[in-house]
Amino acid sequence: MSHSNPTLLPLLLSVNAGYVDTAGFLALQGLFTAHVTGNFVTLGASLALGTSGAVAKVLALPVFCAVVVATRLLGSLLSARRRPALETLLGLKVLLLIAGAVLATRLGPFHDGDSWQAVLTGMVLVAAMAVQNALHRIHLGSVPPSTLMTGTTTQIMIEMADLIYADPAMRNQSGSKLGPMSLNVVLFALGCGFAALLFLKFGVWCFVVPPLLGLLALVLRLTGGKEASGAPPTISETARSAK
Repeated sequence: MSHSNPTLLPLLLSVNAGYVDTAGFLALQGLFTAHVTGNFVTLGASLALGTSGAVAKVLALPVFCAVVVATRLLGSLLSARRRPALETLLGLKVLLLIAGAVLATRLGPFHDGDSWQAVLTGMVLVAAMAVQNALHRIHLGSVPPSTLMTGTTTQIMIEMADLIYADPAMRNQSGSKLGPMSLNVVLFALGCGFAALLFLKFGVWCFVVPPLLGLLALVLRLTGGKEASGAPPTISETARSAK
C-alpha cells in the first residue's frame, strides 16, 4: 500500500468539490451544489433581481440534509455488517456524478434555472456533494473538510498568527498544520479554476470530469489505505458511548 493514499484521497475530494461547485454555479444559474448554505445569498439575489433558479436554491438545503441523513444511516448499516462503508459511499457518489453528467449533457444547456431539467440536474449534483460531505465528516474527520474552505482558511490564519507570536512548542505544532491545510485550499481553488475554464470552452460537457475524479478517488481508496480512517462508530454505538 502507498502511504500517500490516505493523504491524497481527501485532497482529490477537495479538487472535485471545487470543480463541481463552480461548474454547477456557472451552468445552473448560480446554484451552489457543495456549499449549499451559500444558496441563501443567491436565492435573495434571484428574488431581488428577478433572475431564474430560485426553485433549485430553495430545494438544495432540504435535499442536501435528507441525503446526509440517508448516507449516515447507510454507512452505519454497512459498518454494523462489516461491509466496506467508505468504499461503498465513494461508489455511490461516483454514480450520482455520472447521473449528473448524463443529465447535464442530455438536457443542458440550462438557460432557465427554474426548468425541471435544471432543477433535476442540480439536485442530483447536490446529492452527490451531500454524500461527499457526509463521508468526509464520518470517515476522514481528522483532515480538513473538502467542500467548505472558510473554516480551513480561518484556521490557517490562526496558525500563522501563532507562528508570529507563540512559544516554540506551539510554533512547531502550527507549522506542521499549515502545509496540509494550505494545500487543501489551493487544490479546491484549482478545481474551481479548472471548472471555469472547461465550462467556457465546452459548456455543460465540463460535467464529464467530476465522475472521472470520483472514480480516481475510489480506485485510490481500493488500492490501499483502509486502515487510515478505520470503521466509524455506528449510530447505536455512538448512542451507547454517550450514556
